[in-house]
Amino acid sequence: MSDSSPAPVVLDVWCELQCTDCRTALPDLRALRAHFGDRLEIRLRHFPLEKHRHAFAAAQAAEEAFAQGRGWEYVEALLTRAEELDREGEPFLVRVARELGMDAEEFDTALVDGRHILIVDADQAEGKAIGVSGTPTYVIGGERLDGGKSQEGLRERVEEIAGRLLAG
Repeated sequence: MSDSSPAPVVLDVWCELQCTDCRTALPDLRALRAHFGDRLEIRLRHFPLEKHRHAFAAAQAAEEAFAQGRGWEYVEALLTRAEELDREGEPFLVRVARELGMDAEEFDTALVDGRHILIVDADQAEGKAIGVSGTPTYVIGGERLDGGKSQEGLRERVEEIAGRLLAG
């Protein structure tokens, strides 16, 4: 029995959760999701930068949110409140989970036991290997689009590539 719907096109978004440029990418990601629906799989890839001291913990917390089935909702909440994360650090990560009605104790435990560190490390290593230097960076169909310098025209470019891949 074959599934008639083709596999979705994958858009990897290399992101850093204390990065205000990543916050400005949210409307584009929402628009892409609305435009393509299930035909485009948007994957969060972590690229915490050393200049942001809570970014690595935030990446781990985001992975816990995905494990609880509410990843993008949590990511958006963090990005829209990056200044609070900057000020408060890890307690803020747990508080946001609680505010969203998630299992906050599990977030706390995940940050302590480091269960998601390998995912974050692997993303960062892969990002470096493919030349990611800032965030957000999009990778779709083998093409890397750097949104850290400017996001002008990026959504259109992603739509064009995704459309081509889906048609092919």
